[in-house]
Amino acid sequence: MKKRLFVIAVLLVVTAIVGTGFNSKDDYDFSAFKTEGLALFYHVPTEAEVSAIIAPVTPQYNLFLGKSYLGFKEALGFKESRGDYQIVNDYGYMGKYQFSRATLRMMGLKNADNFLFDTRQQEAAFTAYVSLNKWILRKDIKRSVGKTIAGIKITESGILAAAHLAGAGNVKKFLRSAGVNRFADANGTSIRYYLRKFSGYDTSHIVPNKRPRIM
Repeated sequence: MKKRLFVIAVLLVVTAIVGTGFNSKDDYDFSAFKTEGLALFYHVPTEAEVSAIIAPVTPQYNLFLGKSYLGFKEALGFKESRGDYQIVNDYGYMGKYQFSRATLRMMGLKNADNFLFDTRQQEAAFTAYVSLNKWILRKDIKRSVGKTIAGIKITESGILAAAHLAGAGNVKKFLRSAGVNRFADANGTSIRYYLRKFSGYDTSHIVPNKRPRIM
């Protein structure tokens, strides 16, 4: 009985303490509390700020193509059009490597309407044209590579690049005249410039082809 009375008494005391500990805010005078001089500036970041912090850093890769054939294609494509497959210049030359419709027809592409949107076809056209120019200039390549003409050391890739610019016939005239018979396109770019700029690339695996066809 005494134990039961003791438990009841304890419960009454706890109830009284809890009851007096949760008074309304109206019972307190907050005028005595001041924040002056305290560092209470808080900045809650926005979603964009949080994303910027936690977003993974994308690694940057620089592919070095060197003097490979792929390096040759990309360097020439960048010079012609900055690598833009869908560009058409003021003279009607199309795509990454700036082909005319007449040149494409010569290599078997009768309908060039979709040419700008077919990257595989453009790459195939480039390789076909290189093989054609290599066949047309095969004797000049054999005679001239390794020589210095008009102050330029002649290489096979330089000859093929110059043929892409000026046509194989004009390159043949330049080489056989020891650089006297010169050529420049409508933008003022010369055979000499292409011979120098695109020298030393590996185009040895390109097989000369008299009648290449764009697949």
